[in-house]
Amino acid sequence: MSETSERRMSIRARLPGFLRRADPAVVTAFGCILLLLFLGSLYSSNFLSPDYLLQQLKVASFLGVVAAGMMVAILLGHIDLSVPWVMTAGAMMACAVAGFGDTGSVAAIPAGVLCGVAFGLLNGIGVAFLRIPSMIVTLASNVVAQGLMVVYTGGFSPQDSAPPAVRWLATGAVVPGLPNALLVWGGVSVAMVFLLTRTAFGRAVYGIGNSERAAFLSGVGTRRVIMTAFVISGTLSAFGGVLLAGYASKAAQAMGDPYLLPSIAAVVLGGTSILGGRGSYFGTVAGVILITLLQSILSVMQMPEAGRQIVYGVVIIVMLLLYGRAPPNR
Repeated sequence: MSETSERRMSIRARLPGFLRRADPAVVTAFGCILLLLFLGSLYSSNFLSPDYLLQQLKVASFLGVVAAGMMVAILLGHIDLSVPWVMTAGAMMACAVAGFGDTGSVAAIPAGVLCGVAFGLLNGIGVAFLRIPSMIVTLASNVVAQGLMVVYTGGFSPQDSAPPAVRWLATGAVVPGLPNALLVWGGVSVAMVFLLTRTAFGRAVYGIGNSERAAFLSGVGTRRVIMTAFVISGTLSAFGGVLLAGYASKAAQAMGDPYLLPSIAAVVLGGTSILGGRGSYFGTVAGVILITLLQSILSVMQMPEAGRQIVYGVVIIVMLLLYGRAPPNR
């Protein structure tokens, strides 16, 4: 064993038990969050105020819901590029259904989410059964969703406003001082942690991400798992769109476009391998918060959108170099 390796093991042995067991990528992501907060506080003391932090968590909740679905797809070694217009379709359909009176208002959220289920099912069938690369299938689904929404709206911003139930879900507060959107993200997070760590489906997702052939030979219904994973991704994308429509009080053309790259970046920043089979949901949570804080700081600095996209791209490349490479014997 080299002297450098021995030194690393010695340093690791002196760390507290929970840090020794923690994923280095997750620790790094949370460390970067603290660094951003520190740098932001040097610019303005408001960066550390409870109101600012709560507002950032509220904004992060929309990205967090979408990134949860993206993580499931990436854990399989696939990717979901249909996020932008599946989000938009979910938001538009939720607002459109609300136009049918009281019944429509009740059905608005389920209608929006069902749009995501439909597109997720389309993606899942294409990847799992037709064996088309996920990048191609999901990109095609994104274009189909875009075409359908343009036909529905005639190419203009829809006039339908978000119903009260959708607005309350995104901006209300069941617990005083705690936004509903944050509670929704918390519920999704608990469900995701349980799904990935305590169910056969979660174990199958990691197994397929490591080796689909080995998982299939072990008796795992790989096609069913892959299809279900894309349904989850589509459902959460549409649900994120519904929440975003409630936050903005209406749907808008291309409202999901700003969420594709950040959702991928958040997952990769949290240490999930882009090749699949490795990753922690807590890392994705850290990645979402990190991306949100980064967006906030860049906005305060008045950096143009093109500059933000360059930053996201550089961040993804750096994290891929750190965490995205396959083990030598994979």
